[in-house]
Amino acid sequence: MIITTTAIVEGSPVREYVGVATGEVIMGANVGRDILASFRDLVGGRSKAYETKLREARDAAFKEMTQHASTMGANAVIGVGINYAVVRQDMMMVAVSGTAVVI
Repeated sequence: MIITTTAIVEGSPVREYVGVATGEVIMGANVGRDILASFRDLVGGRSKAYETKLREARDAAFKEMTQHASTMGANAVIGVGINYAVVRQDMMMVAVSGTAVVI
């Protein structure tokens, strides 16, 4: 499945617009990771623990969106957008969406 942030896939015209495909993931962070991240923030470093968790959430959201598009009969998702949010102090959300198409 082709996934792109652009509105077209060069050399592959859209034959059919199927619908909007989405994927949302909310992941919690644990206390140990919070303490480690707070310490790193104090000394100006990066929080690898949070970065890893965020990457996992993003990958899971993309997988969910791809599966959603596939069930609609699409073979590509164009115009993909990624949104990040903190749901609560200990939870983060990644939401992705795009237009499911047949190219």
